[in-house]
Parts: sequence; C-alpha cells; structure tokens
Amino acid sequence: MIDLFGYGAFFLTTALVFSLITLGLNLQWGLTGLFNVGLAGFVAIGAYTSALLTTPDTAGRFGGFDMPIVVGWLAAMATAGIAAAITGVATLRLKSDYLAITTFGVAVVVQLVALNAQPLTGGPFGVGFIPRPFGSLAETPVLFNLSNLAVVGVVTLAAYLALEHLARSPWGRVLKALREDERAAISLGKSARFYRVQAFAVGGAIMGLAGAVQAHFIGFIAPDNYLPILTFQVWVMLIVGGSGSNKGAIVGSVLVWAIWAGSGALTSILFAPEQQARAASLQIVAIGVMLCIILLVRPSGLFGDRPRRTRLARQAAKAVADQGSATP
Repeated sequence: MIDLFGYGAFFLTTALVFSLITLGLNLQWGLTGLFNVGLAGFVAIGAYTSALLTTPDTAGRFGGFDMPIVVGWLAAMATAGIAAAITGVATLRLKSDYLAITTFGVAVVVQLVALNAQPLTGGPFGVGFIPRPFGSLAETPVLFNLSNLAVVGVVTLAAYLALEHLARSPWGRVLKALREDERAAISLGKSARFYRVQAFAVGGAIMGLAGAVQAHFIGFIAPDNYLPILTFQVWVMLIVGGSGSNKGAIVGSVLVWAIWAGSGALTSILFAPEQQARAASLQIVAIGVMLCIILLVRPSGLFGDRPRRTRLARQAAKAVADQGSATP
C-alpha cells in the first residue's frame, strides 16, 4: 500500500509537469492560435539552463555554479522566454503550417545542439547530479515523492491562476480576438505581431519552467528526453482537454498520461521482455484510439469552449475600451 501511495504521488507529479507544458501551449494555440510544434525545444532550453546553473562544478563542462534551485527556475523561464520571443519575431509572419514547420526546425536545432555541444550540455551523456527538492528525503521514496508533488502542485497552481487572470484581462481578450479574426482586431488598432510575440514568449517561458521543474524532479537530463514524441504527447493532451481551456489543459494532461503510463505497464505484463521494445508502439496506438473517441464524442475536447465569431467585434471593442487610447 505504501509503495502504491508513493507511485501515485510520482505519477501525479509527472502529470503536473506535463500540465505546465500544456498550459504554455494552450496560451500559444488555444488563446492566440499560434501553431507551435517545437515546444520540446523550449522545454529543453529551460531544463539545461537550470541544470547548468544549479549543479556542482564539473570538469570539462561549462556551468556548475551550484546556485539555489529557485534561481535556476527563474533563469529557465527567462532564457526560454527570450528564445521564444526571438523565434516569434523571426517567424510569426508565417501562418499555420509554415509556422509549424519553422518551430519544428527550432526544436530540432536545440536537440542537436544538446546532443553535440558536449562542453556545454554534456552531449549524449547529459547532465547529472541535478539537485532535487527535498533531496535529503530520497531514502524515503514516499515522503520524497509527496514533497515533490506538493512543490510541483504549487507551481502548477500558480501558473494556472496567472494564466486564468491573463485570459480574462484585456490582454487576453485581444489575443482571443486575434485568434478568431485578425483583420477585425487590427481594424480596431491592435498590432497582431506585438501581441503574438508576447504570447509566444510567455508560453515559451512556462514551457521552460516545466523543463526545469522536471529536470530537478528527475535529477538527470539528456537530449533523448526532448525528442518529437514529447510534442506529440503535449498536443494530444491539449486536444483531449480542450483547446482554449486552462482547466482542460490540466485534466487532459492527467488523463493522457494515465493512459500512456497504463498502456506501458500493460505491455510489460502481456509481452515477453524481448518483445517489449516493439510492443511499446502500442502506447501510441492507445493514445490515437482515445483521441479519435474524444473527437467523435466531444469535437472541441472535454472542456473546449472556443468563442463564436459573432462575438468577436464585441470582445475586441471591449479590449480597446479597457486599454484606453494606449497603442502597443
């Protein structure tokens, strides 16, 4: 029973880390309509930034400044946010599938740098000895997992409340207006590029924070942690939960991760050890089947509630009234 309780805490902690990434994606896609399929790159930037700042000094590798974990998390948000802003300035003139291809390229570049820049990132060997919150409790797995669950839960709750506030603010209403009809929003004096770069940067910062939190929870990172499968997982989580809903982002993350972890455990039971590597593809099949069922029953996801275009003018006008005559 104690082992089951500890695993439950470990499972929820991992699911909440995914929730953070999905919340960042929901700001970019669900609220603003930015098709980002390079989110694994921003997660990796946050993870490596925090790891390099907080690990002890290591011969042959840059970093090892042994800073507090909180400093690493703040730096991860700043670095990933700046990287996302630069990407946004360079690419947000592109639309839909062109933007998707470009952001995917950014993620591939980040992954290749992590794999080959060994003096900076440790190369394929990754970065180890990353300090873990409540590391002194590591010998008691249940207490350690519960303590980390509390920390990650507080971080996720803070991000959720902040994004809920932003979504209801004049800034959030402008993003919704740009998502639904860019021309109508621009006609009311709003700069589409200015707001989209902001949304892309804030979303990237949240993804970087998620990467840092995950790095310190696991204690080790490597380039293989940030393959395109991560992007696939997070997108499915957002679609299942409902694009545009922060609550849906969290619920979808927990649900999809439960199916992913459950199907992995099931294949380990049903298949012989020499067949388990091939049987692991059944996890993707399970997620695909679930996604098809959700889209058939709830096309907008479990909590999706995209505003109708007929409400666009009223939303944009309200945003302009709230912000007065200030120009971006």
